[in-house]
Amino acid sequence: MTTAAALTVVVFPLVGAGVAGAQTQAVDEKTGPVSFANIASVRIGDEGQRGGALITETQRSPLLPGQSKLGADRVSVPKDDGERATFGGHYQIDLGRYSASQNPYPPGIASRDHNVFAALQATTVPTAVAETNYALRDNWQGGAKPSDNTVLVLEGARTSVDCTGPSKLSATSSMARLWVRQAGGALAIVPVPGGNAGLQLQNLRLGPPGDITNADRATTVSDLKLTRVAAFDQLIRQDGWRGGDYTAVAGWRAEITTHVKDAQGAALQDVRTTIVLGGVSCSVPKGFVAKAGAPAGGTTATQAAVPTQVPAGYLGAAAPATGRDGSRVPLGIGLLFGGVFFAAVALLLGRRRKTGTD
Repeated sequence: MTTAAALTVVVFPLVGAGVAGAQTQAVDEKTGPVSFANIASVRIGDEGQRGGALITETQRSPLLPGQSKLGADRVSVPKDDGERATFGGHYQIDLGRYSASQNPYPPGIASRDHNVFAALQATTVPTAVAETNYALRDNWQGGAKPSDNTVLVLEGARTSVDCTGPSKLSATSSMARLWVRQAGGALAIVPVPGGNAGLQLQNLRLGPPGDITNADRATTVSDLKLTRVAAFDQLIRQDGWRGGDYTAVAGWRAEITTHVKDAQGAALQDVRTTIVLGGVSCSVPKGFVAKAGAPAGGTTATQAAVPTQVPAGYLGAAAPATGRDGSRVPLGIGLLFGGVFFAAVALLLGRRRKTGTD
């Protein structure tokens, strides 16, 4: 039986948006062309279960030509104690750059900065890109080195969208190599799934995201399904992350079902965790026509103001209402200068981990 733990709200810092070009008429904030980019988001729990979500800084394209880019300080999820409590304490998602002592990747994968942005082109065409190396660790396994706890690596992953027009939408999700922890203990390369086929793996040495009473590492295993994001509702997003009349989406979606067992192998519960890596989208309204490219050397545009606060949505102690697949989180957001403040609510599965201050 699952119980909800304390409610945590995390407000992430704004990443400023630059502007350039000769375009002087801002696009409509609510219905105009727009794009979004998010490097990693997590939902704990399935539809109908108590659960919650942690969504990292999400970039929104400006209302005038320019881009909103993720700051270089976001190198992991969680990145601090507050997010760690929200995330459950076991899992860690690494997002590219690492120190020598904290390398979570197999040999040969260089440290690199991520490149995540949502942009409005001078033609008012919205685009978005998310590219980096991703590694999913289960620190509950207790490996001597960070890479000993790594279960899944998406090397050279890149997702992108481009909405040139209603009939010219494009979306791509690719990676150079996919690494998975094998039954024998080694990380090994497996074929990257093509199209919408997906990859399904069973009995991975992967535990639940947080502490569950009497759970045993030796008997607990997980099944994993990795697919490309193919629909807007498959993203894990805030209400402020909107679509349009015509929308393109991309991303990598990992669905983990953990079969939690005790030391005798008796089933305790199943825990569902969904992770979306590199979630991006762009949208345009009906009748949208891209403008001609701005001439070189045009004057710099002035950023149009947008509301700085949107009233908060669900902030109660019970599980929030979800969309068809449990992917939408109806929380309040604030929008400022084309960037996005994204709050995250998390209700941990299983029993709350006890601390010395309980």
